[in-house]
Amino acid sequence: MFILPTLAVTGIAAVAGLPIAAAVLAAAAIFLIQFFRDPERTPEGGPDAIVSPADGTVLSITEAPECPPGARRRLSIFMSVFNCHVNRAPVSGRLQDYAYVPGRKDAAFADKASTGNEQNRITLATASGAITFKQIAGALARRIIFYPRVGDALERGQRIGLIRFGSRVDLFLPDGAEPLVKDGDKVKAGRTPVARWPRGA
Repeated sequence: MFILPTLAVTGIAAVAGLPIAAAVLAAAAIFLIQFFRDPERTPEGGPDAIVSPADGTVLSITEAPECPPGARRRLSIFMSVFNCHVNRAPVSGRLQDYAYVPGRKDAAFADKASTGNEQNRITLATASGAITFKQIAGALARRIIFYPRVGDALERGQRIGLIRFGSRVDLFLPDGAEPLVKDGDKVKAGRTPVARWPRGA
């Protein structure tokens, strides 16, 4: 949608003898190719691991007022424009609830973005309990995309959508879950274990 037109215009600029324009457009095409990359991922950490729903950097793990019942801590992941923006299911389960919430497009790394920005709120029902996470638009985000429908069965690590151009994902950790990452850690969607289900869950 973005890449082919950019490549076509780059070719036109080159043929027309506009080297500076061609160079700028080529750089834009390279950026788009790396932004929309979609590598295969295999979950790590064993069957009781909750994997990251997004590529990026862990901003914080903190208690937050918007946390759902049974999950008092929010793990926030910032996705820069250089991260892969394909989001993935953190656990296997059935899509229990999905809600689109309109809002602002403040900087995604700001704490207020969790409640004030445009977002999708997603809840999966699993054999160990429900788990909720959010796709949150950032200052440069222009569209949040979510593929599944309520009732769909999802596998851990399965692609569930993407956010175009800079954003954030918040994951609410079930009470008793053991965090496996800390502030500043780099994580990969569908691969990096970020928490472990409580024992006996």
